[in-house]
Order: sequence, then C-alpha cells, then structure tokens
Amino acid sequence: MKKLKILCSLLLVFVTTLLLAQTNPDSTITIKTIEGGKLSGIVISETSDSIKLKTNDFGILTIAKSQILIENAVSIETEDGNEYLGEIVREDDKIIVLKTQKLGEITISRADIKKIEKVEIQQMKDGKFWFPNPQSTRYFWSPNGYGLKDGEGYYQNIWVLWNQFSYGITNNVSIGGGIIPTFLFGAPTPVFGTLKFSLPVVHNKFNIGGGAIAGYVIGEDNAGFGILYGLGTYGTPDANVTLGLGYGFAAGEWAQSPIVNFNGMFRVSRRGYFITENYIISDGSETVVLITLGGRSIIKKAALDYGLVVPFYGEGIEIALPWLGFTIPFGNTGNN
Repeated sequence: MKKLKILCSLLLVFVTTLLLAQTNPDSTITIKTIEGGKLSGIVISETSDSIKLKTNDFGILTIAKSQILIENAVSIETEDGNEYLGEIVREDDKIIVLKTQKLGEITISRADIKKIEKVEIQQMKDGKFWFPNPQSTRYFWSPNGYGLKDGEGYYQNIWVLWNQFSYGITNNVSIGGGIIPTFLFGAPTPVFGTLKFSLPVVHNKFNIGGGAIAGYVIGEDNAGFGILYGLGTYGTPDANVTLGLGYGFAAGEWAQSPIVNFNGMFRVSRRGYFITENYIISDGSETVVLITLGGRSIIKKAALDYGLVVPFYGEGIEIALPWLGFTIPFGNTGNN
C-alpha cells in the first residue's frame, strides 16, 4: 500500500507538471525572425548559436539565433572602440544590461559608453548590424526621392573644389548652399543655393521629389544658372532606382530640351554600395550620354564615393574621367 501511494503521488506530480507546461502562458514564447515570420512555442533547449522550439503547428524547430530579430535593438559604442548590438533589458543611472545574441546578457558601465543609437529593422541583416547610409538622399551628385529628416544635415565635397551643405528644416523639405572657390586662383566664383521637397508615397518603397538649384558666377555679367527638377524613386534607402527630369537655365535662357536622369544604388556589404548615375543631355542638335559607375564605402559615419564618368558622343567613347568625393553627416544623423 505504501509503494502504491508513492507511485500515485509521483504520477500526480507528473500529470500536474505536464498540465502546467501546457496551460501556463509564461512557458510559451514568441520569436520573430528577420524575414518577418513569427513562431510561438516552448523552448526545449538553447545553445550559443540556436534555439530548439516545440511548436503546435510545425513540431520541433531549430532556429539559428542569427535569424532571430531583436526588437527595440540598440547599438552601443564604448570608449575603447568596441560595438555591441542587443536589447536593453535593464538600466539605471550607472549601468546598462544588454541582451545580445552571441554574448548573452552583458553589463556595460555608462561611464564607458561613447554612443547609443537605436537600430532600425532594415539595418539588421543575418543578425548583424549594417551601418546606415551616410548619404541616402543622393547618388554621386544627383538627388533621389528620399529626403533629410528635420534636423539632419550633411557636408559634401567633390574633388576638393565642390563644397555643398544641405539641412532638413522639416521631414519633407531641405535647403542648402555651396561654393566652388575658384577665387583662390583669381577666377570668377560660382555660388549656389538648393531647395528640395520629398514625399513618401509608400513608406520605404516609393518616393517622389522635386526641387531647384540656383546660382550665380561672381565676377561675371549675366551669369545666373540653375536647374528645376522632378523625380521618382522606387526601393529602400539601401537599394533603389530613380528616374528624373530637369530643365536647366543659364544666362537668362532655358534649355531647349530636358535633362533625363536615371540612377541606381545597391547595398553590397555592411559598408559598401554599388552606384550608377547617368544623364542624357541634348541641346536639340547634339546629344551626350554620361554614364557613371562606381561605389560608396562607409568609413565610420562618413561616406567615400569613387567611380568613373564615361561620356558617349556620336563618335563613341573618347575619355573616362575619375570621380572622387566624400560626405560627412551632421546634426540629428538618423537613418533616412
């Protein structure tokens, strides 16, 4: 009789534990994947690289941690140059406890933190942080349909002489200006201002924009110049194509034909892009096609652009010109 009571007690404990495991909502977790999927189940086991999950719909699944989306993720850069990606699970005025995919929970002293940035979902690729594009509103020179946000800005330099800055005064409007300091060589000096409007039609998928560049060559008579343009951009800030149309004017006269502009930008690595920027320019009697191919490398928060500009005339290719420029963001430099 005593053995029977012990056996019944053990059986009762087993059944109770089983029922609790099935009915306790705290035993079930929901995992979101980078691709946008959602899986709910009970964790059977966990390693440094994967989680084994028992689901009702798909049975037992092994999910790589590199494929699990960290919600509300942040990137923390410490004073010694290390960067950590994870979710803040606890913090006070002295420390931050960060839950990471590879290191688990780590404690970081606030005194050692140099910078904290929120990480957007589109910056996560295969469980790794991909740096934001420091110049997502432009290709080499031509703008696209994405705009600077309120408080964001950048300085752009091309071959030392071209100096331009732009600043977002709202989430849809930015202004800027620039100078080509040829006065250093005793020559007339071009100065200019810019205005750009951008409107997201479908978030992170389709944007339209337009604007103007207007300037004057100091030291010359009747030397005003500029461009009015409109464009549409399809794709994300990291991978998109743009079709644009612009009319230029100089010395008080408008161009007889529009400038047609077709560009593309594609992310190829955590710190690299492939860029192409192309123009069809005509004066009514002669047409020139400019093809620019090259790349962009992210160096810290700045962008280094490089490539070749190839003009096509009626006779074919005569020369290829190198392109070199860099962009430095400033202000509220979030991801566009």
